[in-house]
Amino acid sequence: MADGVRSIEVQFNRFIGNDRVTVGRIIEGWGEPTFASSAGRHVLAIQDTSNISIRTTDDRRRGLGEVGKGHSYGVLLHPMLAVDAETGCCLGLASGDVWTRKGRVTTPHGKRKLSEKESSRWIDTAKSAKSVLAAAKTVTMVADREADFFALWALVPERNVHVLGRVHYNRPLVGGGHLTSVAATWELAGTRHVSVRERPDRPERIAELQIRYGTVTIKRPRKVREPGIAKQVTLTLVDVTEVNHADGTEPLHWSLATTHLVDSASKAWEIVSWYQMRWIIEQFFRTLKAQGFRIEQTQLWTAGRIVKLVAIAAHAAVITMQMVQARDGKSAEPALIAFSSTQISTLSAIEKSYLESTPTRQNPHAHSSMAWAAWIIARIGGWDGYRSSRPPGPITYRNGLNSFYQIHRGLRLVCMP
Repeated sequence: MADGVRSIEVQFNRFIGNDRVTVGRIIEGWGEPTFASSAGRHVLAIQDTSNISIRTTDDRRRGLGEVGKGHSYGVLLHPMLAVDAETGCCLGLASGDVWTRKGRVTTPHGKRKLSEKESSRWIDTAKSAKSVLAAAKTVTMVADREADFFALWALVPERNVHVLGRVHYNRPLVGGGHLTSVAATWELAGTRHVSVRERPDRPERIAELQIRYGTVTIKRPRKVREPGIAKQVTLTLVDVTEVNHADGTEPLHWSLATTHLVDSASKAWEIVSWYQMRWIIEQFFRTLKAQGFRIEQTQLWTAGRIVKLVAIAAHAAVITMQMVQARDGKSAEPALIAFSSTQISTLSAIEKSYLESTPTRQNPHAHSSMAWAAWIIARIGGWDGYRSSRPPGPITYRNGLNSFYQIHRGLRLVCMP
């Protein structure tokens, strides 16, 4: 067994050290299954950036640049997740980037071209994802406050491609006033109680939210000098504020801007529900880090290989999330959103080894469904298969996936003509 593990380790290191295996080619492979799974749907294309902090020493930085506020070293991952707007099911990765910084930039931010700024990744990722999501009925690009800059609002939207993001800047409006002041003058459109997810700095709670909405036209900032960018952009602003909150609790206030037309309170609440699905990318980052793949504990010693490893692990983390979402059988997604037809054939062969006389240990899900595949991968990963047992988690699926890929590779070698 030790020899087998060593052989796999050597093969992986040869693969990841091959100059022909580039981060760009790995990321291109992210979108292949996503193109088919997004067809005909309204897709939320959620993007964000996460620091992957890698342990280094003063005399061995592994070629890694600073991340965060410069107190640690590692790589940066900026993925875009495709999510079904109606069900919240993760459909795969659409685009993104993985990189490590090459020293500190000394040119002031305001004097650099957009293409020379890291913030350009928001636009670059959105543009590259359009071909992957071309078969979708509608695409809504979703991001948090970090993506609130004028060029994104002006350059990304198209006929069936919308943008939805949380406002960071209190922008001046055409005709006078600012975003914050104008929202306060609008009539109340409704009140709802909404579940607010737990964060490290706050517990989960039910918040009473008031909603207002209206149309605004924002001015192009004077510092935006790139050619071809419109002088103004018209958006819908959905303003959500928490009322009657507990003492000592910071009230929620979401100012959400979007290119979607909002003409009713129900549509405004729908915009809020789409923004709330942004938490799925946070779950993705947790799966990649502490709750699953523990990517920050990698022992690889060169930045070039670590960047490739993160890109490979990101794809595996998405598949893990898809299985966690499907494990209860409520998802209607097919296994094809994560596995190829040949891999599904291998899953069918493996399933036969788990046929039990006890009905409670048999796969209860429809063949070739994502739930069916998740049940098999969980068994490979060490789950006992009893419905009364604790459901399998990310680590079980990670272990199951690793073993499955080895089995599948071995079967293909044996069955080759």
